[in-house]
Amino acid sequence: MRANTHVPPSDPAIDLQALLAGPDECNCLGLRQAARVVTQLYDEALAPAGIRSTQFSLLTAIGWLQPVSMNDLAAQMVMDRTTLTRNLRPLLDAGLVTVRTGDDRRRREVALTRAGARTLAEATGHWRAAQEEMRRALGDRRLASLRDHLSETVARVGELTAR
Repeated sequence: MRANTHVPPSDPAIDLQALLAGPDECNCLGLRQAARVVTQLYDEALAPAGIRSTQFSLLTAIGWLQPVSMNDLAAQMVMDRTTLTRNLRPLLDAGLVTVRTGDDRRRREVALTRAGARTLAEATGHWRAAQEEMRRALGDRRLASLRDHLSETVARVGELTAR
């Protein structure tokens, strides 16, 4: 039987308020909240094309890099191979991408199908509308600064996690 590990808020032995960071102090929480609200905006905009923002990002990366190896695509998307495979599954099932063996039989390459290219072309108009909403909400300067800061965050924190 598992011991009850619940700590009542009034337990005098543990001062949770002193122990825990406030919600406005947690970098991870702030980034995740921002990611969720932005994802909701883009998912809503992309819904008429039948895809989600995560799928749009993958289709766009594949469109730019195709044919692209699974390893290179995972690196581009800052995902591990398992997560990439799981995220590609709905695109494969919908016939929007193909995965085939490359010149080196160990290499698996991803490419858009014709249906994938058509879906991406349709979705791009909806994506542009979401981009415009972001621009109106934040302004050009703030958006450019945000993208710069996010790129720097990926690079610098990525170095920490790669160790």
